[in-house]
Amino acid sequence: AAPGVTGTRIVRTPAESLIVSFNWWISNGAFTLDFGPREKIGKGALKEAELYDYGTGGLGTPHGDRSKYYIMRNREFDYDQVYTANVRIDDTLWIYPNQFLAADFSDGFDTRYLISFGPFDIDPGETLPLSFSYVAGANFHTDPLNADDNLRASYEPDIYYSKLNFEDITTNARWSSWIYDNPGVDTDDDGYFGNYFRFATDSVFDSTSIGQFGDTIRWYTQTEVDSIPISGDGVPDFQGAKPPPAPVHWVTTEIGKLTIRFNGLRSETTPDNFLKATGEDPFDFEGYRVYYARDERSSSYSLIASYDRENYNKWIYNNDINDYVLLDVPFTKDELISLYGAVVGGSFEPIDYPRTSPFFFFDSLFYFEAQDYNASTFGIDSKIERIYPNAPYPPSLIIDTLMNLPDDTLYLTDDGYIKYFEYQIAIENLLPTVGYWVNVTAFDYGSPASGLPSLESSRTILSTFAYANNSAETLQSNKQDIYVYPNPYRIDAEYRSSGYEGLDASVVGNANDRVRKINFANVPPKCTIRIFSLDGDLVREIEHFFRDPSDPTSTHEEWDLITRNTQLVVSGLYYWTVENAETGEVQVGKLVIIM
Repeated sequence: AAPGVTGTRIVRTPAESLIVSFNWWISNGAFTLDFGPREKIGKGALKEAELYDYGTGGLGTPHGDRSKYYIMRNREFDYDQVYTANVRIDDTLWIYPNQFLAADFSDGFDTRYLISFGPFDIDPGETLPLSFSYVAGANFHTDPLNADDNLRASYEPDIYYSKLNFEDITTNARWSSWIYDNPGVDTDDDGYFGNYFRFATDSVFDSTSIGQFGDTIRWYTQTEVDSIPISGDGVPDFQGAKPPPAPVHWVTTEIGKLTIRFNGLRSETTPDNFLKATGEDPFDFEGYRVYYARDERSSSYSLIASYDRENYNKWIYNNDINDYVLLDVPFTKDELISLYGAVVGGSFEPIDYPRTSPFFFFDSLFYFEAQDYNASTFGIDSKIERIYPNAPYPPSLIIDTLMNLPDDTLYLTDDGYIKYFEYQIAIENLLPTVGYWVNVTAFDYGSPASGLPSLESSRTILSTFAYANNSAETLQSNKQDIYVYPNPYRIDAEYRSSGYEGLDASVVGNANDRVRKINFANVPPKCTIRIFSLDGDLVREIEHFFRDPSDPTSTHEEWDLITRNTQLVVSGLYYWTVENAETGEVQVGKLVIIM
């Protein structure tokens, strides 16, 4: 039998309250085998004077639209199928099943079920928004033989039910509602965050009194109160757990080198509202990863370096299932030393207690494993470095507040970012003549207790395209000649198949003639590029005016070999000029195209 289970939940409807019907039936061409629970005449919500005829001769399958509409409004909520053989002849509500077939019905058949609910008032032209979730649950049968034991399912359903585990499907059903409308989140900014469950976290003794039966009643006064959100604000969010926001990053260029600076303020301090709703720690930031690629496909990005916090998962042995389970969020090493250091006589090394050599603690048994790689030392076991290693943690995370402090430079960079969250990494030994996509992602440790894996921000969204060539600042201070490549441009060189052109996502489906390019390197950030024939005719003019000098592509431009008349250029010798828009200086060169 399948160890899992599925179910349907009504998540949200426009009605404040609903009348819900739940009907199931077993369809069969033989009317004696066509069965479903039916209420007795004069009983139930409708108290009908006669049994409705479904048109099949059986008790189960509704035949035709009239019968289907009837079953939608019958207000029945059927008993579970496994209890069919246990319905007694003197039951006050349900028709007594055919006892020759009841046991087989209880064991399971090709069964249909219908959930219907209402009522709703709908005017002509209106729509009715309804939200359902179809959820699944793992480990439903705690006894592998439970679903196969027909006798137990037929005649001892309570024993059968005692070996079913609804925990996973219940959690998923609850999560489906929370995903639809995140608890504790004011989606429409009207000041309402939904309902909360409030509870005392600390109290002091106040007084005692004697109860009516002579018992002593102690009274306490709450001194500390906390709360857990239990419902949303009624405005759909359609958001589940999500990774930390990606850090903002910048790229500076040198010959053969890209330096990525990034600031992780938002990544490290933004709570996950969905985890907050589940009662877990919403600040689940785990680390950063740095990638680069030669094209924009996610699968093309290669990991350059990563950083993650030093923390460990604690797997606890569960006698009921004879295996280890993960119940808590990862522990830092300091937390584990505080918990268990005294037991081992000082420091505590989690890696000394793997699964093959677990840790005994009173009546508990558990082992530890690193969460991610624990590459947590900047500049040593991670290529990522802190730009300001001695910067203190700021007294406020609000930039404007820090700017008003007399010692604001202790906390803020010249461009107004918090120094404590500033990082950098250099990618070296790159080709200066090809472009690279680079990005920095943030990831969390997921939700161990719920089985939610680690989530990471996108590798491709907000990536930066750059050439490992001279920056605009370098060109201003150290004049470099403009150069053009490939020169000569040869159509038989198959540049596209070699990965030198046609990599942009916007041109992937284009023909080869529409992805060709000749590159101009070391150009001024603001300039005009002109290509001429030997006769002096202007073939193409390119305005390179719209890039900030800090843009890592500001010293690079491309020509697609298309003329100003939108024709493919022909073979020949051409001249090019680059006119600096700020100084008026002009550089001249020539190039050869062999088509």
